[in-house]
This record gives sequence, structure tokens and C-alpha cells, in this order.
Amino acid sequence: MKISIFQTLLCICLLLSCSKNTPTTVIVKDENGEELTIDVSANRKSVGDSANDLLSGQNFNQLEFEIFYVDGFKPSDNTISNFENFLEDRLNKSGGISIELKKIDPTGKDVYSIADVRALEDDVRTNYNSGNKVSVFGIFLDGEYSENTENGSVLGVAYRNTSFVIFEETIKSFSGQPLSPSLTILETTVLNHEFGHLMGMVNAGTPMQSEHQDVEHGRHCTTENCLMFWTAETGEGLLNMISGGSIPTFDSSCLEDLRSNGGK
Repeated sequence: MKISIFQTLLCICLLLSCSKNTPTTVIVKDENGEELTIDVSANRKSVGDSANDLLSGQNFNQLEFEIFYVDGFKPSDNTISNFENFLEDRLNKSGGISIELKKIDPTGKDVYSIADVRALEDDVRTNYNSGNKVSVFGIFLDGEYSENTENGSVLGVAYRNTSFVIFEETIKSFSGQPLSPSLTILETTVLNHEFGHLMGMVNAGTPMQSEHQDVEHGRHCTTENCLMFWTAETGEGLLNMISGGSIPTFDSSCLEDLRSNGGK
């Protein structure tokens, strides 16, 4: 029986959500070059587990993004600007939101599994939750997702509570097609969508205030033009979803959920 890409993604999400979180530590260097031992278990939980921490200012009033990109696959300045506006509109962080971009060398891989991405994160990530600051890791890669099928090409995946990956090479391939949206629009949509999953959408850490989960496609919204509709993370679906050059936004049901869990 042929398994669709959406069934595959659902199985992956279920596996990730069921994984056990083993406390672990890493050694990083502070601004003075001194080695510090950090417990990183708080940043290695399941997607949605930190939804309230990201949305509200109750436990963390600051948010920092450490976004890596493979040389040659840096997101556009407009994409980062759009993302900053998106975050300011949705999150209650009185201490501020910061985004730092960091370049890494090509890995030599053409295809990445989630295990590959996790290993890469564990190797390069330096920022973790501390004090009043919650940290998020993102990475823009130069290859495609190992679970792509003839039915669809995945553009991004949220795979830990504070971690996501964007398959930038795949996004670029779709932005180069005739009459397709701009690279910035595609990047922004996928970036916002994946962070939406970290914020617990849909029904994955942020409780629903009304029934609007598209169960068939996992943790997505039933509203076709909503940012959290399932087509926003596959290339073929996203091209059909975006019209008039507009970046999709949350529908009223998703906004109600986010506000109920500490967001704006």
C-alpha cells in the first residue's frame, strides 16, 4: 500500500512526541572563553512542550534565536525582517526578542533525516535556556528531506520543542519555477509555519478553544487559507496555497488558541 507523505509526517510526529527525554549536558564556552557545563534537557523535549514558555512571559521574558545556515543558503534579509514582525505580533516578551544568524560550512550531505538534523544541531548549537531567556535553534540546509516522496517535498520540520529545520535548497527549487511566489514569501511562510508548531499548533501543546484540527494531516488547521493548513510545509501544496503574493496568516481559531496560552 502506498504511504502518502502526510501519513509519513504524522507517524514521525507521533514518534517524536513519544520519545523519552533523557537529561543530558553539554560543555560550551562563555564570552570570556571559559567552559561551562549546561543541562540541555529543557531544549530536547517534544514539539509543543514549550509552547507556553515561548508565547508568554511567565517563565521567560526574553527569547533568543540562533539560526544557522549552510554557506550559500542564507535566508533573505526580508525573510528575517518578516519573521521578527511575526514574532512581535504573537509573543509576550517584555525583555525582547533577538535573532542571530550563523554560517556553517557545507556538510557534504544531499539528503537529511531528522536524526541527521538532530546530530548537526547537537554539534553546532551553543545557546540554551538560561535565567529569564528561552532559546530556539533553527537551521537552513543545503539538501532535501529523506522522507520526501513522489507526492510531495517537505520544506520544513519542527522536530524538538525549541528546534526546527528549513530545507532551503528545496524552497529555492520551488521559488525558481515559472509564476511561483518569491523566495522571501516561500521562506517566510515555511518559517512562520514551523514556529507555529513550536507554539503548540494545532492542538499540540496549545489547547484548542474550538474544534479546528485537521486530524487527517496531523497537527494542522482545517481552514484552507490559514498559516497552519497542512499545505504550508510542502512545496507542491504551498504553491497552490499562496495567491496574490500574500503570506498566509493565522485564522481566528488559531489566534484564539495562541492568546489563551499566553500569546497575543
